[in-house]
Amino acid sequence: MLPAQAQFRRLVRWWVGRDPLRYRGLHEDLVAANSGVTLDRYLLRAFLASGIFGIFWAVLGFAVMRLAVLPAVHVRVYNVFALRLPGLVLTDAAIALLQVIVSVFIFFLAAYAAYLLFLRYPSIQKQNRATRINLLLHNAVSYMYAMRRGGAEMMAIFRALSASAAVYGEAAHEFRRVVRDTDYFGYDQITALRHLQETTPSEKLQEFIQDLVSVIESGGDILGFLDARVRLYQEDARFEQKTFLSTLQLAAEAYVTLFVAGPLFIIIVMVVMGLMSGAPILELSIVIYILIPLGSLFFILAIDAISIKTETVERYTEERWLREFTDVRVEERPGDEESSRQLERYDRARKFRDFIRHPLQAFLVEPNRTFYVTVPVALGYVLLTVLATPAYADPEILVDVLDDHIIVALLVVLLPFGIVHQVWRTKVMRLEAAIPEFLNRLSGINQVGLTLAQAITILVRADLGVLTYEIRKVKRDIDWGASVQDALVRFEERIRTPTIARAVTLITTASRMTGNISEVLNIAARDATISENLKRERETEMFIYTAIIYLVFVVFVFVVAVIQIQFLSALADVNALSAAGGAAAGAVPIGNTPIITFERLLYHGCLVQALFSGLIAGQMGEASIRAGVKHAAVMLIIALVVFTVVI
Repeated sequence: MLPAQAQFRRLVRWWVGRDPLRYRGLHEDLVAANSGVTLDRYLLRAFLASGIFGIFWAVLGFAVMRLAVLPAVHVRVYNVFALRLPGLVLTDAAIALLQVIVSVFIFFLAAYAAYLLFLRYPSIQKQNRATRINLLLHNAVSYMYAMRRGGAEMMAIFRALSASAAVYGEAAHEFRRVVRDTDYFGYDQITALRHLQETTPSEKLQEFIQDLVSVIESGGDILGFLDARVRLYQEDARFEQKTFLSTLQLAAEAYVTLFVAGPLFIIIVMVVMGLMSGAPILELSIVIYILIPLGSLFFILAIDAISIKTETVERYTEERWLREFTDVRVEERPGDEESSRQLERYDRARKFRDFIRHPLQAFLVEPNRTFYVTVPVALGYVLLTVLATPAYADPEILVDVLDDHIIVALLVVLLPFGIVHQVWRTKVMRLEAAIPEFLNRLSGINQVGLTLAQAITILVRADLGVLTYEIRKVKRDIDWGASVQDALVRFEERIRTPTIARAVTLITTASRMTGNISEVLNIAARDATISENLKRERETEMFIYTAIIYLVFVVFVFVVAVIQIQFLSALADVNALSAAGGAAAGAVPIGNTPIITFERLLYHGCLVQALFSGLIAGQMGEASIRAGVKHAAVMLIIALVVFTVVI
């Protein structure tokens, strides 16, 4: 007797075998998405997850129908044809049966929706991989050109490129398939390339492989072909950037209209409606606590999905351990235990002394480390505030007392991270801006016959801005016996940006094969120049939309403040004078709702708008939600000052 899971997998295989064409597209999407899972296993997961999802919603729906107290709804049906209809009386058993039927319907509906989502998800992954491949393809082709110029064979180029996936991303992962097919499946080079052409999700890579195969089979000039494609793809990158900026501008205008100006209009309408009828507290709460956050998150995810992500700063280097060399033995001799412990204590003490001498340097290298300090401080502040706050009978007063302290705690977390991240980002951007000039000068010096080490020695005396200090470190490593390649790799490890990682990888690869790498340096300089120009163009185009978000947010706060000062406060004074017993101004109701509730909702609406508008400003303007933290902190400070000091 097979286990239940094995039987289910057997059933899934039988289901797929009944109609193989039905899931052919799904299988192709799984392969193109590089999901690493077979078709039957993916369908097994889809069926199980869909069933669990359907059961969850069915149980939730049944519990709501059994426990929730629904308002009485009277429905009048007009008997047009004057038919004599029997009287219908729902008993408890009939109601329970009806609830079970509705729960079963919910189960099938939710399970089917989840199943359709599982079928669609590989296609989405495929499209995302195609975008990432297209964005890095010209860098990968530049790397291939550098190695080919040094005399490397194509399979050696594919192997080296596939080993550089940390720098060239999904483009390198695609060429790993060529290496896999030739090493493990016995394919020849042409067959492996054609197989990659059939499975890759990128149309641009398909065209490149098709033309490359034609050049190889005809015995053409591969070096000239790669040189021409590098220049062509670099021009394509500019066109893709313009198309992306147009889409981003449309998204920015849609966000400002729908989720900044739109909620402001709805809030004004609802406040006016509160005077003429019952106060729409539920609708206003839905807009502030659900509509604005969910809509903003949707826009953040949408912008992230279409954004050009090659300029995000990440760590691209890997550590190399001595134990990776199998022929080197590590022997621990008796009596060395105390020396080893002393060495470990010395390393810990040295790190601690470095931190004491330069405490901010650790945060500038990794801004996320600020959370290790600010999050405990913020939680402690909130805890002390809650313990020191007396127990108010009215929950509205309690919320009114605590929300300011919660915002202060949030600022304690956001503001240091935003400042440190901006300082770090400014330094990195200044370094990257100097890279094209550095590469152009290296190329010019290399063309006159000097080696790369001699060129770096000459450039130490040049004025390259903030990059000069790093070039001096490279020169110092070379003087102390390191090779040029090792010194450049250490330079890459210190800066840790994709632009520098690609340039260093290209230079070190070419310099290992030939001394004349001026043309490779020119390509690397053009690539860095294009990346820098695209980055500046995006910042210039999106700066105006960042300013618009700030202006619209200020208008949002101003209008809400006017409503609260000129309208709610005046209304509270009038009602307080006319109310029997002289009730407190904040407790005087509009209809059945205290004015303090309206004030709280308007204040929280400004805070929610500040947080998400700042994050979206960073996502649009600087292609990083982390860069939006500083904008969010500034907007929160504006809202906090206006509602606690001005009003």
